[in-house]
Amino acid sequence: MRWKTVLSVFLLVVLYLILGATVFKELEQPHETSQKLAILVEKLQFLEQHPCVNSSDLENLVKQVVSALRAGVNPSGNSSNQSSLWDLSNSFFFAGTVITTIGFGNISPHTEGGRIFCIIYALLGIPLFGFLLAGVGDQLGTIFGKAIAKVEGMIDKWNVSQTKIRVISTMLFILFGCLLFVTLPAIIFKHIEGWSALESIYFVVITLTTIGFGDFVAGGSELEYLDYYKPLVWFWILIGLAYFAAVLSMIGDWFRVISKKTKEEVGEFRAHAAEWTANVSAEFKETRRRLSVDIYDKFQRAASIKRKLSAEINLSPPVNHQMTPGKRARSVNLGDEREAYPYTFVRHGSLFLNGLIPDYADHQDITKIQTK
Repeated sequence: MRWKTVLSVFLLVVLYLILGATVFKELEQPHETSQKLAILVEKLQFLEQHPCVNSSDLENLVKQVVSALRAGVNPSGNSSNQSSLWDLSNSFFFAGTVITTIGFGNISPHTEGGRIFCIIYALLGIPLFGFLLAGVGDQLGTIFGKAIAKVEGMIDKWNVSQTKIRVISTMLFILFGCLLFVTLPAIIFKHIEGWSALESIYFVVITLTTIGFGDFVAGGSELEYLDYYKPLVWFWILIGLAYFAAVLSMIGDWFRVISKKTKEEVGEFRAHAAEWTANVSAEFKETRRRLSVDIYDKFQRAASIKRKLSAEINLSPPVNHQMTPGKRARSVNLGDEREAYPYTFVRHGSLFLNGLIPDYADHQDITKIQTK
């Protein structure tokens, strides 16, 4: 990819980020302001209802609650009845979010040993998971490829063009994958987690795109889950990521094909333009050469005619204006010829005397204009 292309894509991404920032600001900032006012009102009401508690004690309690939430501990209810966030099932799910680079953020290591191990574990696990993801994606691509080939064979009987067949089969592939890896899991999460339809779809898409905000996490509520629930969620994430990787790879191939075709079309256009320019330049040079030769030949003929006229006619008469008998005879002959050929010969704006012998009138460079 050329630097100009990279710069263009970079500017496009920056503009896209600015657009997203503007939209999110307009949508989320009013909600944030209302939440700030609501919590302020709640604290003031609490202080009015409990005069024995001062504002500093209340603020300290709020800070403790916020710290517990950041540590992944739910401070509501009786903490002795809550299950551990670091049991085997939750730890397995956390390890899966590390190597998949999702990182929900609902739980994280807080000890020095845990953080050091997390660094090493991520550096080794992410490439390993990438290798696994590529393998699963290839297998899914093979399975879906065979299914698409069968569908294309069925559609081919309808005498449809290959382009339309490829578009239809690709759309069916994407639609089937969305039903299997997005719609069906969203229905299951809505039933198990008690989320709305929008919240379930939101969690599925944010998870399979490895964004992982952590505001919605499967198995993150106070409900009682089966021990194998979170491992099953992780395996769904594996298959779903492989499917999304296959779709993104397909989209990337489309862009590469479009880019290649565009480059070929631009190359053909440039080749035609260069050929046309060369032809026009060659024709112009040839025309200029022919005109130069033609003009040179005409000037040469004009000079030759002038020399012959100067040789036949003495343009400088004697001072005494007397003519010898031979010159008188020549003058009479010229007068007779002038009467026989009453034309004025003009060549490139130069006037020639009457009496030019008619053989010169056949030349194309001399125009005859009848004397009025």
